[in-house]
Amino acid sequence: MEYRNFRLFIPQLLIVSFCAFPAFAQSSGGTTPTTANDYSFNVSTTDLWTDTKVDLQAGEQLTISAKSAKSCDPQGVSGGPAPGQTLPVPDAPAGALIAKLQADGTPVLVGNSKQLTVDSAGHLFLGVNAVGKSPCSGSFAVSVHLQTINRADELKQQLGAAAQIFLQGQFGIGNSNTSPAALKVSDTPLDAALRKDIDSLPRRVNDQFKNLGDMVNFVLVGSEQEVKSALDAASWHPADTSNTSAVLAALEDTYEKKDYLAMPMSTLYLFNRPQDFGYEEAEPIAMVASRHHFRLWKTPYTWKGQTVWAGAGTHDIGFAKDKRNGSVTHKIDPAVDGERDNIGGTLQKAGKAKSMFYYLPYNAVQTAKNATGDEYHSDGRILVVFLQ
Repeated sequence: MEYRNFRLFIPQLLIVSFCAFPAFAQSSGGTTPTTANDYSFNVSTTDLWTDTKVDLQAGEQLTISAKSAKSCDPQGVSGGPAPGQTLPVPDAPAGALIAKLQADGTPVLVGNSKQLTVDSAGHLFLGVNAVGKSPCSGSFAVSVHLQTINRADELKQQLGAAAQIFLQGQFGIGNSNTSPAALKVSDTPLDAALRKDIDSLPRRVNDQFKNLGDMVNFVLVGSEQEVKSALDAASWHPADTSNTSAVLAALEDTYEKKDYLAMPMSTLYLFNRPQDFGYEEAEPIAMVASRHHFRLWKTPYTWKGQTVWAGAGTHDIGFAKDKRNGSVTHKIDPAVDGERDNIGGTLQKAGKAKSMFYYLPYNAVQTAKNATGDEYHSDGRILVVFLQ
């Protein structure tokens, strides 16, 4: 379903890796070997953000410590922002040392010291919790201790994890379901005009042969820039659009010692046109066996001037035979509501969901088959997310 050239050898690759690295394949909680790097920076309180130029990879550990500036304490100063202004970290004191791990990432309080785990590749930025002029002056002396990953040993661990996920999906070894954090869903009625538009949406997507497939199980409301910014902050990665670009990207990332996180996604259709965007989320390497992913289409509807986007999300948990042509394809978790809620949970965790609602359309999908012939089930509700 997702990538034709890659998929021919992926099951064999995973089985070989399972046999080659049994110690990794049978353990999901091992410690990745690391080496240490130490950095020192002077962070001016007059600059909102300072790019340290320190590259970060998923799984690395950061220990940040700071000393006071002239009139600034890394813990912050008394007082708050001017009326109507919101600090980058609202619940932290003004003037405090803060950090973020991606350019569009969510800032966190560092204070005198902080340990952080890197969730996805990015850059370390250090800054001051202020809006406009800082409430104090001087520069923080900041020390950063970075535990970097031994890439060769990490690759063995990732291949082992991918093999284990593959076996879980194929033979039911272990539990393949995810348990997203409880969603903060509004219990007030959804706007009547928006309910009418959602009722008008196609309930399911289709492949190029008009075979009906995955259900439309979530809706985003926001501009295209808000959608991209929210998904980036929530650590979703745009999918490659072709096998050729996937091969080139994988080779380039391997050469640069990065993790490849953009496996190709097949084209499906809604409104008689292909998806506008495809996004995925998974651990490196294990993505070939298991990944969270969805497709987005811009609908013909708007709500209060904001674009309404229709999405279809599923969770790949292994491989199966494509009942259309007998080839190898991804096997999805039949409990598709888990992926719907996972998408909402990631946006909620990233602080990008202004509000969320469940809505049960009049012609809800509750049991069906996807385009490859696998059954899935749902409570039929659509998750509606209004973006920040």
